[in-house]
Amino acid sequence: MKDHNAIGIQYLQEGKYEEALAAFSEEIEQNPDNAVAYVNFGNVLSAVGELEKAMKFFERALAKDENMGTAYYGLGNVYYQLEKWNEAKDNFELAMKKGVNDSDIYFMLGMTLLQFEQPKLALPYFQRAVELKPEDSEARFQYGLCLAGQGLIKEATEAFEEVVKSDESHADAYYNLGVAYAYQENRDKALEMLDKALDVQSDHMLAGHAKKIIMDN
Repeated sequence: MKDHNAIGIQYLQEGKYEEALAAFSEEIEQNPDNAVAYVNFGNVLSAVGELEKAMKFFERALAKDENMGTAYYGLGNVYYQLEKWNEAKDNFELAMKKGVNDSDIYFMLGMTLLQFEQPKLALPYFQRAVELKPEDSEARFQYGLCLAGQGLIKEATEAFEEVVKSDESHADAYYNLGVAYAYQENRDKALEMLDKALDVQSDHMLAGHAKKIIMDN
């Protein structure tokens, strides 16, 4: 007997969305009470931008199993993309309560809190995301921004250094490193980092502006 869920997930990871939908459809047909299949179907719809339809499938999953944390996570993602921040936050928090505990959920909750302009509250979520997935350079970048926002320049510098170590094309991380070194009155290092930002992205206006200010002083 084929495991249509596993086949569908394989297709989803490969970006073969139509094939993934077909596999999950098959699973739903054969096991209409399998809440996981509805979540997976919703994830594919979400990936292709069919947000309203995706929402219906996450809701169906919850009708089958109200403790399905991944369904709340899926809903949170949809609301986030729709810029409905309150609903996104509520669903991410419910997903956590129902046992979703990976780096992605901490990252998304952090990103949601940033929409409320609460970087101080977002900080521990990004920190946890990085702890769970050290190679996630985007989570580490956001963590660095939150640290810098709290005036923790040395810690922020370390975070940005880690980002550019793992992603040498992260212009914004180089720019923020430049600013962080300027704060620490390390002019040479600041200019070096701003130049790197401009190497990666020649039209990085903030980096160009910051470089001009440092050069003029």
